[in-house]
Amino acid sequence: MMKMKNRFWILLLPALMAQITFSQSEGLTSSPYSLYGLGTINQSSIGISNGLGHSGIGLKQETGISNLNPANFALVPQNSFFYDIGIKGELNHYNNRGDGESKTTLNFSNLAFAFRITEGLGAGVTMIPYSDVGYSLLGLSSNIEGSNESFESNVYGLGGLSDLSINLGYSLTESLRLGFTGSFLFGNIEETESFVISRSYLELTETTNYSGFRIGFGTHWDIGQNITLGGVLKLPVTLNGNLTRTVAKILDGEEIVVVDAEADNDVSDFKLPMELGFGISAKLKDSFTLTADYRKSFWDATHQSEHIGTYTDQDTYAFGLQYLNNQRAYKYWKRIGYRAGFNYDNGYLALNNQKIDGYTFTAGLGLPIGVFSNSMINLSYGYSSKGYVQNILVREKYHTLTVNLSLEDLWFKKRKIN
Repeated sequence: MMKMKNRFWILLLPALMAQITFSQSEGLTSSPYSLYGLGTINQSSIGISNGLGHSGIGLKQETGISNLNPANFALVPQNSFFYDIGIKGELNHYNNRGDGESKTTLNFSNLAFAFRITEGLGAGVTMIPYSDVGYSLLGLSSNIEGSNESFESNVYGLGGLSDLSINLGYSLTESLRLGFTGSFLFGNIEETESFVISRSYLELTETTNYSGFRIGFGTHWDIGQNITLGGVLKLPVTLNGNLTRTVAKILDGEEIVVVDAEADNDVSDFKLPMELGFGISAKLKDSFTLTADYRKSFWDATHQSEHIGTYTDQDTYAFGLQYLNNQRAYKYWKRIGYRAGFNYDNGYLALNNQKIDGYTFTAGLGLPIGVFSNSMINLSYGYSSKGYVQNILVREKYHTLTVNLSLEDLWFKKRKIN
């Protein structure tokens, strides 16, 4: 029975990965700020970190998967195989000086698994959305070149990038662990503009494909039994861009493709900056765990800009607190984890010299499945605000609900029959 169960998961994981890749094309956000660059950068984590303000660089997790520090994969227990599947839903509301609108999105947020290779060496694969694009601009007015006439058009953007990572964690000593991650970033952003001129319906579609490989490192250092320090480094990378443009004309119900060609020189490659992060976790009175992270992204060094903005260095501060009475207690309520957190991000994009910062409050529950298993359902809620009601800017407020099914399977263990 155990072998059949393992085979089921091995067959299911590639199918789920394909589903997540497809889901990126369905749109994981409705944020107006996804109009710029690669879209909005995803902050969602894996497992318990979503309820801890997306913190956990220095958090030791021996009962689950963490994508915040590859050194944590060294802690996968013997004979354990971890899975984590996440679903994320968002309710966005954004407004400017004269109007407001609300939208909802629902899709997969992550897929991950981890296992132990040998004593002190663990590995895992994670797949999460790196960036999300989903915007609409309706009723844009433009002038017809060579005349005084104008026309209105609608612009829609959809897509984003996925991050597929292979992670290794190794314990140099009982208190010092090192990690390595190799990430393949890939995806596309599609922008469609439609308008009517002289009874003809025109539709211009530009699809930009990006891909690149990124390397990262991590470390964990235990100071005594109750404090752990963590550090992560992601090297800069240039994502190769490729543009395909299609112009279709519909006249009297018949569609005519005017242009359908690749235009490699019409799109610039996109640079991702070096990222540096530090974190600490501390156990307080056995039942409480405190986490605190600081991350910096060096966007200034990429020398990139948008039509009305530039990319600037980004600082992120994250804090979390968990209360867990006793993970192996007989009473169910004592095995439930209660979490809360806060995250502040001063923004990486400045529009009209105004940085787009944001903050998030989070709360979460860890609902265990069984007494002797590390399997758990992780629920988290987040309330976030981003941007300002100023000039062309808008304020975005959104509620996020994330459900992570974090499962543990035990391999190569024989049942004893007395």
